[in-house]
Amino acid sequence: MKIVSIIARYLLGLMFTVIGLNGFLNFIHQPPPTNPLALQFFGAIIASHFAAYFFAVQLIGGLLLISGFFVPLALTLLAAELYNILAFHLTLSPGIAPGLVACALWVLVFLQYRESFNGIFSAKPATQA
Repeated sequence: MKIVSIIARYLLGLMFTVIGLNGFLNFIHQPPPTNPLALQFFGAIIASHFAAYFFAVQLIGGLLLISGFFVPLALTLLAAELYNILAFHLTLSPGIAPGLVACALWVLVFLQYRESFNGIFSAKPATQA
């Protein structure tokens, strides 16, 4: 299971690093969405430069996964990104397969690092004396 998690970590890191870089360098051209609401959504995000934050978080999370440093932080950052990706594709644009693949990879990496998240899943967290 450890080798599967390492492979998943590298694949997920590579995926988000490439997509994050693409947001800044635009080397993978994509056609505009067919849904007019999705087009308005992208127009607002791009016009307000809010997309730069999405792409920066994707790039930072991907690089952290590839490097192996701060993997729980990267998983936390990318969980929010994955939620937004899935929500967008479920509501505004079809084609959810890449998001589901990324979620499956995320879960495989999370299972290896789940001990790091014990504190956030407790009803009464420990406090310092």
